[in-house]
Amino acid sequence: MRDMKNVSLLFICSLLIISCNQAPKQAGSSDLKPGNMSAAAPVRDGVFIHITQGYDDPHRVLMPLKMAVMMAADKDVLVYMDIHAVQLLTKESKDLNFADFESAHTYIKKLAGLNVGVYACPTCLKIAGFKPDDLMEGVQVAQKDKFFDFTKGRIITLDY
Repeated sequence: MRDMKNVSLLFICSLLIISCNQAPKQAGSSDLKPGNMSAAAPVRDGVFIHITQGYDDPHRVLMPLKMAVMMAADKDVLVYMDIHAVQLLTKESKDLNFADFESAHTYIKKLAGLNVGVYACPTCLKIAGFKPDDLMEGVQVAQKDKFFDFTKGRIITLDY
C-alpha cells in the first residue's frame, strides 16, 4: 500500500513538472476558438514613435518617419510629435528634406494612406502659436487614450 502511495505521488509530481515546463502560448497563436472553429486573428505588436526635433535636425525627423512607413507593413504604428516637431505638421509648414530620404510631407501623406496615426501635442501646438485647425490633412491632435489603444500587442517605443 505504501508503494502504491509513493507511485501515485511520483506520478502527480511528474505531471506538475511537465505542465510547468510547457512553453506559454504566444499572443496571436492560431488556436481555434471554441464554438465557431475559426482561427483567431493574429495580434500585431505596436511601435510608438516619438519625434521632438524640427527643422534644425532633419535626420532626426526623417529617419523615424521612414521607419514608421516601413514598420507599418506588419506592425501597428503610432507617431507622436511634440516640442519643435509640431512646426512641421501645419498646412502652411515648409517641407523638410535631407539626403537619401523622402520629404517629411511625403512620409506624412504615406502614413495617412496606411492609416497610421500621426499625432501632434496640443500644448506644444499652442506654444508654437498654432491651433488644431492649422494641422495638415492626416494629422490629429494627440489624446492620451490613443497611446494605449492603437495596438493589442506589445509596444516598443522609439524616441527621437
